[in-house]
Amino acid sequence: MTCKICGRKSKSEFCERHTEAYKSLLKMYDEWKKAMDISWRDYLKEIKENPYAGKWAKEVAAYLLSSEMKDSPR
Repeated sequence: MTCKICGRKSKSEFCERHTEAYKSLLKMYDEWKKAMDISWRDYLKEIKENPYAGKWAKEVAAYLLSSEMKDSPR
């Protein structure tokens, strides 16, 4: 199996690096939700455009926005 974002070998949908970035996005979304009323989609857009966000997180956000996974995971 290969990562849907970068094509590296993976055991699931994403490689290890993108899996960690995805987990981080999920965790931080909870924090953002507590601080402000923001949708999952708007959160992903913010991450994608944030100059301080990491490369892996931006790639995951861009992938999720362009895929069927753009709806909130919760």
